Amino acid sequence: MQILRSILPLLRRSDGATSPSAMHRLSSPLRSLLSFTTSTLPSWWPLRRVLPHNPAARRVCRFPHGSRSMARSSGVKGWDAQMPGCPVDGVCPMAIFPKSSHHDGSMYKGRHAWKKEYRIADRNQTWLEPMMLADPTDCCILDGACMRHTPSGMFQIFSLKLAKIHVGCGPVELYGYIAMRDDLDRLLNYVVNFKRDDPIIVEQGSLINMAGPKRGIDSHGNILIEYDMRIKTAEEEKHDLQLIDGASVIVSKAMRNCHTFTSRIYGDCGAVDLTASRLENAVEATLEVVISEVQNSFNLCLSCFTSGLNEEIRLFNGTIGDSCGLKRSVVAVVMASWMTLKFKLGAESSSSAEHHCSCIANDHGIFTQKMKTDFALLSVKVTWSTLPRGCHAHSSSSQP
Repeated sequence: MQILRSILPLLRRSDGATSPSAMHRLSSPLRSLLSFTTSTLPSWWPLRRVLPHNPAARRVCRFPHGSRSMARSSGVKGWDAQMPGCPVDGVCPMAIFPKSSHHDGSMYKGRHAWKKEYRIADRNQTWLEPMMLADPTDCCILDGACMRHTPSGMFQIFSLKLAKIHVGCGPVELYGYIAMRDDLDRLLNYVVNFKRDDPIIVEQGSLINMAGPKRGIDSHGNILIEYDMRIKTAEEEKHDLQLIDGASVIVSKAMRNCHTFTSRIYGDCGAVDLTASRLENAVEATLEVVISEVQNSFNLCLSCFTSGLNEEIRLFNGTIGDSCGLKRSVVAVVMASWMTLKFKLGAESSSSAEHHCSCIANDHGIFTQKMKTDFALLSVKVTWSTLPRGCHAHSSSSQP
């Protein structure tokens, strides 16, 4: 009750629900909130837990069309008016901050504490690069291990899935972005970023191709996820449909180490499922794959498995016709655990073949391997690095 009393004034300043009926609706989610200590909760923490207690299930649920629109039009500002109040089919809804819409501009207005803390007004992409500490010159070695650049807590997104759409029954053109802001520099670290003139084609149940993150995501503190995804129509941009829009916070201390969870982001025209995990004692792996000596056109599906988890990270799925390099990917891996790349190759007229490449995570250095297949030569390069901290992070993030 002490935490509840301290939160109510903050909600009044942030347009939170404070009516007796609203507080009655919020009483159940607060049971999980009250299990945290006061020090765990930021002053702007919303009154609904973000992460599910039972993260194993990944089934799709039915979402009432336009519920967030109805919440806006009716003037109800409580969390329960913006999303279903409890998990459906084992998938919990992700809390959306009030006044966080890009569509109506409220994201950039007001003096909410979370907007200041996560530098919402700064629209720059993170300046920190991957592989910053792959080959440092200031290591302090003790018993063969670097004591200066140590592994840390990292956040790994395994997949983003279009769980539900409310327009038509076939593929749609999707564009927009999903980005993370962490404690390293609190700038946008894009996981998805597609322009309107180059949308992706997806349908309900499809995975959304992840272009990022640009560098590893730190989980030392809480993480803000910001999103603005839209469905392109044949008309002008102003007539496009809003899929998801807003911002949410992910509390690192609420996540179980090395345990995947799925949380659902609801929007006006559908929902997106995010599957992720916190990995303690982790390092950053930057993956680069070059395909050469191509014999004939073939289909390639490249997946990654990290840290003993069975959850797949889809890195590439398409057709290869000529020699090329795939886009660089960044993955979090628990130190001294295995990371495995699975290549599935095949032609239209033949069955597919699988090739695997595995390596053990390290704090620094480079791993390389070449695999000769019937279709092409696959050259793999993995660069290991810890996340930058202290002067390493601040010197880069202070760029103009």
